[in-house]
Amino acid sequence: MQHPQITPGTTPELTPSLEELEAQERRLVFRRFTHEDAWALGSLLVELARERQAPVAIDIHRAGQQLFHAALPGSAPDNDAWIARKRRVVERYGAASYLVGARFRAKGTTFEESSRLDPDVYAAHGGSFPIRVEGVGVIGAVTVSGLPQLQDHRFVVEALEEFLGRSAD
Repeated sequence: MQHPQITPGTTPELTPSLEELEAQERRLVFRRFTHEDAWALGSLLVELARERQAPVAIDIHRAGQQLFHAALPGSAPDNDAWIARKRRVVERYGAASYLVGARFRAKGTTFEESSRLDPDVYAAHGGSFPIRVEGVGVIGAVTVSGLPQLQDHRFVVEALEEFLGRSAD
């Protein structure tokens, strides 16, 4: 499968609608999520990032425990701080960090202006996606930081689609 290049400086992409973002959340649901699944998903993200020479950090948390972390060349300690802030949004709202920010923008405001949450602790920027298990709900988050926020979001979604497609076979 040929993957498009996701790197900084690419032409701007169309912003997805709230309906598209919410459909991603409904579609990208796990039957289960184990330590082995975290390793396999994290490894897939690393493989895709290496193919694209994407300067990202990758993190997978489940129930408060970090199950996977990788920092690729070009990433920086700042990416880990962004990961933590974006992951906290997923944990608090039970939705992708990009979707949470988009919902505020759809109301004519921003997360920073209207959430009443400390922006040093929470960031509703793209790149963190809930790990949702059928019949259970949100149990964790997979997060990427290092690209522009929409690219971070799309990168995680692409990897989840590929991973979940493999496990459906």
